[in-house]
Order: sequence, then structure tokens, then C-alpha cells
Amino acid sequence: MVTQPREDEFKDNDKDEEANRLLTAQSQSLPSSDDEEVAYEAGEKILIVDFDSADAVDSTTVPPFSLKKLWLFTGPGFLMSIAFLDPGNLEGDLQAGAIAGYSLLWLLMWATIMGLLVQLLSARVGVATGRHLAELCRDEYPTWARLVLWFMAEVALIGADIQEVIGSAIAIQILSRGVLPLWAGVVITASDCFMFLFLENYGVRKLEAVFAVLIATMALSFAWMFGDTKPNGKELLMGILVPRLSSKTIRQAVGVVGCVIMPHNVFLHSALVQSRNIDPHKKGRVQEALNYYSIESTIALSITFMINLFVTTVFAKGFYGSKQANSIGLVNAGQYLEEKYGGGLLPILYIWGIGLLAAGQSSTITGTYAGQFIMGGFLNLRLKKWLRALITRSFAIVPTIIVAVIFNTSEASLDVLNEWLNVLQSIQIPFALIPLLTLVSKEQIMGTFRIGPILERVAWTVTALVIVINGYLLLDFLLCEVKGLLFGFVVCTGTAAYVAFVVYLISHSGALPSSWVTLLPQGFHFSGN
Repeated sequence: MVTQPREDEFKDNDKDEEANRLLTAQSQSLPSSDDEEVAYEAGEKILIVDFDSADAVDSTTVPPFSLKKLWLFTGPGFLMSIAFLDPGNLEGDLQAGAIAGYSLLWLLMWATIMGLLVQLLSARVGVATGRHLAELCRDEYPTWARLVLWFMAEVALIGADIQEVIGSAIAIQILSRGVLPLWAGVVITASDCFMFLFLENYGVRKLEAVFAVLIATMALSFAWMFGDTKPNGKELLMGILVPRLSSKTIRQAVGVVGCVIMPHNVFLHSALVQSRNIDPHKKGRVQEALNYYSIESTIALSITFMINLFVTTVFAKGFYGSKQANSIGLVNAGQYLEEKYGGGLLPILYIWGIGLLAAGQSSTITGTYAGQFIMGGFLNLRLKKWLRALITRSFAIVPTIIVAVIFNTSEASLDVLNEWLNVLQSIQIPFALIPLLTLVSKEQIMGTFRIGPILERVAWTVTALVIVINGYLLLDFLLCEVKGLLFGFVVCTGTAAYVAFVVYLISHSGALPSSWVTLLPQGFHFSGN
């Protein structure tokens, strides 16, 4: 007796054929490592071992969860999380605590969740395509737009690196009791490039282990400070659960959100996830990797949230409502802590210095890493690792040393520099987020792993919110700092060009309604190279 195939079997076959078609299209778009720059060579990638032999039967089925496999996938999320703990973030935390008390802890939590969403999308692009964001942007945009995006990414990276290097230099100054000046600390920190190259020669896992030690150092240092100062538990819980915002704390609130999403970190995470040997042609393996990376990134950012919370609450307990609240910054924070809490077996000044040094060193090394991927991806440079790291490090270190010498005259001048750097990084955010959402929403690039319409709307809403918040910071800063007709004209011209390019990126993404796109100049809605 011959049985007729059921209608649902035809549907399943159709789905499988469609999935294979999209995955084939993806594989055809993947470049050969012989003629293009890649994040990791095949020999550098970590092999994901199948602990259950049954895992290898069906490439479209997601293997069962395994703690051993989670351990193999653990690493990229923690390297990515370093950007949530850089000295610029720590300064935002301590100022939020000193000026707003516990009232902005809820915002810190939700900002971290928004940052997690962005980083998961970045990881999704890297795993599903086998290429990182800078490489994909090189193919997606015409040459002029690609070069502008590369320039903006480099500017954002330099701005972040200056903050990170100066943060490390301040920590070195604290721990040396002022014997080493700021510029000397900058030079010492710059040498981390060579430490990075040394570690990279021993493999990805060794590098990840060093970062784990640095994160643990930060966690222990700031947890010790938290236990030492004994913040109010009830007020801390209320700060997390009850949203509060006043006109006096709006600037700190903007700073809390603005510090979370770092443009270079969006590029970095899409490259880091490729350190594992995942076949992008096998749907089950790709989904498995996305599941493990989601778990790992969530754990990593939960730890960073706790560390940021420790810093915020320590300064909320010690300085909220005090005379020093409005003048406290990264430069004088250690001095104020020592005056407030004194010495003891382990003086709080040195604990703060150790935590700050770990934050600065780890973030400068990840900055070097991100710089390699950004430059290599956008420009398709196939250089030796030591040369590529030296070039990207020089891009940031040379201006940093100049800045350290010029601004090492007073605490006030360094605070002004930090404000300028925050603004510099804020205006770069659209040039990482908009390309990311453009690519992760395209079926011809992502195949079956493109995000759905609901997640796409949520992601665009978060992006719009972050851009508006950082736009407020930019406007507030310019209204205070822009003086003189010529300077005002230059700023207005630059702002017009900036807005025009952001509109171009959005129109290119297809997120604007078609009726709006037709109103734009002709050059704004082409998509070819």
C-alpha cells in the first residue's frame, strides 16, 4: 500500500529548502581568507568539541545544552564587557552617585539592558555571517560612505583610548604616591600594546584568562570599597526599583546612558565571536553558538552592572549632598575617598587605585584589539599582527601623550577634556548602531538569522532613544562652550553635514517610509558601490 505524503510534510520540505537556499546565499557571500582580511585565521580559532556524539547527526538541529560547551564559548562576552567598566564609565558612576545619590540606579540597570541588546545583535551578525561588522560595512556602503564610517570609528576609538590611558595614568600616579607624573603613566600604559602582542602569541584562551583576572581585580576592589563604606541597603533597593529623575540630575542621567554604548565595542564584539570555530553554513551550529553567546554576554554584563553599582553607591554614601559633590572627578576621587574614610589595614585610596588601574589597562588592550578589526575590516589591510597593532596603537597614543602634557596643569582642565571626549564619543554612536541594524535586518546577509519585525522595532527604538539622549548631551555642551561667531559657524556647518550623513544611513537602511525617502536628494538613497 502506497501512502500519500501529508500536506504538513510538503510544508516542512519547503521550509528546509528555503533555509538551505538562504544559507547557500550566505556561503557564497563569504570571502576567501586568502584575499581578504579576517578576524582570526583558521589555526587561531578554538575548536568546539562535541561531547555527545549524537550532536553531529543533523546540522539543522540545535544540540542539547552543555555546561562544558558553555565554558568553551565563554570569553568574547567578557572581553566585550570591559567597555562597560572603562575609566570614563567609572567617572560617570562616581559623579552620578555624588550628585544624584541612589536615584539613578534604575537607569543604570536599564541602560545596561539596552547595551546588552545592542551587543547581542553585534554577536548575531558575526556568528551568522562569519564576518565582522567593519568587513560587512566595507561591502554594504559605497566607497565615500565606507571611508567616512571608518574615520568616525577611528575618532571614537581615539576618544575612548585617551580616557582609558589617562585613567590608567591617574591610577599609576595614585599608586606611586605622585612620584610618577601623568605623562609617565601614559607612556607606561602605552606599552600594553606589546603585552597584548605577547599574550596573543599564546592563544585566545590565555588572553581571555588575563582579562578574567583584570575583571576579578575590579570586582574585588570595588566590592571591598562597597563593604568598607556600608551604603544604605534600603535606599539602594529603592534606587533600583523606583524610577526617579529631577531637573538637577538630568545631566548625570544622560551621562549614565551615554557611557554604556561605546561605538568601537559594537565593532569589537562582532569580531570576537569568530574566535570559535563555527560553520556558518550549519543552521543548528549557528543557533547553538548564538544561544551560548547570549548566556555568556548576559552573565558578563550582569557582573559589570554590579561593579558599576558598587562604584555609584560608594560615592552616593560618601559624597551625596556634600560640598565636594559637584567638584569630584576621576582625578581627585582617590584624594576625597582618603579624606572621607582614612587609612586602615588596606587604605581605600590604594584599593581605588588598583581597581582603576585594572579598568584602564584592560580597556586600553581591548581598544587595541578593536582598532585592529576596525582598520583591517574597513580598509582590508592584510598586515602582520605586530605591525597592525603598532599602527592602531600609535593612532591613539600619540594624541594621548600630547593631550596629557597639555592638560596636566590642573584638575579642572582634565575635567573639561573629559567632557569634550564624552561629547566626541556620543556623536559617533549613530555610525555604529545604524549600520548594525541595517545589516542584521537584511535577509540576503543574515539568511534565516535576520531579526524579526518586533525585535527590529525594539532595536530601532533603543537606537533612537540613545541618539536623542546623546543629542541632548551634545546640545547642552555646545550651548555652554560655543562662543564666537566663527566657532559658531564652524559648529553649525559641521552639525548640518553630520545630520545629513545620519539621514543618509537611515535612508540606506530602509527604515524610513518610502514616501519620506522620495523627498531626499537623489544621492541620499542609492546603495551601490
